[in-house]
Amino acid sequence: MDGKVFKGSYQIENDNPHSDSHPAIMLVSSYIVERGLILEPFEVDAKTNEIKALSQLIEKLAC
Repeated sequence: MDGKVFKGSYQIENDNPHSDSHPAIMLVSSYIVERGLILEPFEVDAKTNEIKALSQLIEKLAC
C-alpha cells in the first residue's frame, strides 16, 4: 500500500474568484509486486495515512 498526495491539488489562498479553497487530494493504492497487480486507487481523507486507510481498502475489496 502506498499513499500519495497529488502535487498542486490543493488551494489554500482564495486568489481565484472562480474556485473555492480546498484541501489536497490523497489517494491510496495497493499492489502485489510478485503478481504485477495494481488495484484501483481510492481517495481518503487528507488527515489520514496508509495504515488507517487499510481497513477502508479491505472493506472496499470485500464488496
